[in-house]
Amino acid sequence: MVSDGSDNVLLLTFAELSHSLGGEVISFGSAGTVDAGTAGFSSVSVDSRAVREGALFAALPGSERDGHSFVEEAFKNGAAAALVERRKLETGGLLRAAKNGGKTLIAVNDTLQGLQDAAGAYLEKFPRLVKVGVTGSSGKTTTKEIAAAIIGAEKKVVMNPGNYNSETGLPLAVFAVRPWHEVGIFEMGMNRKGEIKALASVLKPDIALITNVGSAHIGILGSKEAIAEEKKEIFSRFTGNCTALIPVDSDYRDFLAEGLPGRVVFFGGKLFADLGGVRDLGLDGSEITWAGERIRFALPGRHNLADAFAAIAIALEIPVSGNAVRQGLESVKPLFGRGEIIRGPVTVLRDCYNANPESLAEAVEFCESLDWPGRRVYVIGEMLELGENSRPAHEGIGRLLSSSKADKVFLFGKETEAAADQISGEARFFHTCDIDELSKALEAYLHSGDFVLIKGSRGCALERLSGVLEGRAA
Repeated sequence: MVSDGSDNVLLLTFAELSHSLGGEVISFGSAGTVDAGTAGFSSVSVDSRAVREGALFAALPGSERDGHSFVEEAFKNGAAAALVERRKLETGGLLRAAKNGGKTLIAVNDTLQGLQDAAGAYLEKFPRLVKVGVTGSSGKTTTKEIAAAIIGAEKKVVMNPGNYNSETGLPLAVFAVRPWHEVGIFEMGMNRKGEIKALASVLKPDIALITNVGSAHIGILGSKEAIAEEKKEIFSRFTGNCTALIPVDSDYRDFLAEGLPGRVVFFGGKLFADLGGVRDLGLDGSEITWAGERIRFALPGRHNLADAFAAIAIALEIPVSGNAVRQGLESVKPLFGRGEIIRGPVTVLRDCYNANPESLAEAVEFCESLDWPGRRVYVIGEMLELGENSRPAHEGIGRLLSSSKADKVFLFGKETEAAADQISGEARFFHTCDIDELSKALEAYLHSGDFVLIKGSRGCALERLSGVLEGRAA
């Protein structure tokens, strides 16, 4: 988990921090001393409301709120020091706030870069830690969680919690590393060009895996080729001792592997010598035969199975035993909004944490494969961040839904108007941009025995429908 300072462990001294950042230390007293009078910090936060005693508060600039405006509040809440920009030292009362509280300022040119550099410097204190980076258009979090479950059966593992995978989240997450950890598994997300390279510079992974190259964020980068180029940056800090894990069935496998130092390992179900077969159990997941033993893997669908194989590929590089593979796979449970099965009079597949054309098609494909005796109801939210590709992508999803087994399709969001145009038969679909209207329409339509898929981008927040659906599933 992300360190909150509750263990009161000195992470870095201010002298170490200043040296690693090339920053200027401006100290006004002994506040913030930790352990035997050594001046340093025991946790890191970018939220002034969440700082703990002895914390370093990183004042990040923002389009709406500038962290420099909250330095004084952070000091009052217990922060020992603040990471600030040099150009803002003379404005906003930073020096006054530090002086009044007997606190410390670390002045740098760029606080986000400073936070990242500090995290990188902290990781250098743990040369024995095997650092694993995971990126991809989808499946990052699930792959990370499964890998941690497998490797954690035999090793001491640390990972970034939830979606702490951004240019801010990853640096915060690595401060949870402690001397006893043997393996660190960190997913790396992308919201702008260059972000994966920046995160790779922080983590410097020994092992790095790409789950897939899809259309997520194509509105930011413009093409799948550009997305592949960005994902390949996870290998940008490789040395000859590093290992790249690349999906064997990717259209970009050769491009991703080209020119990399270190080992390149292709992974996929058919490449595992110990894999004896897979039996689809529908909503109950899969039965995997591994090294002669049968394993129950609870996450349903081929996409989750692909994430499991990616996680196994990571685990085999550590390495761990076949028994750890079995224990880990059997312990995995669905994360919130990621393939959750809610059973009852109405059975729900809640997969609404994110959506792109590939993951949505995979979800529909899985639902179509089920031998379901009742009605199928698909609740589909818009796919965001597709840019100029949004309309054709939603039209494609509309055609897919039009030819599906769904008895009724509920579409939510402005972008899904393009999908609605492709669905024949007005009675077969319902479209709205109002969540309350959607909730009421669903409640009126559903009855016992129905199967419901909920799928949409995070911005749709389709979990707001849970009250209606879980009430029926009670």
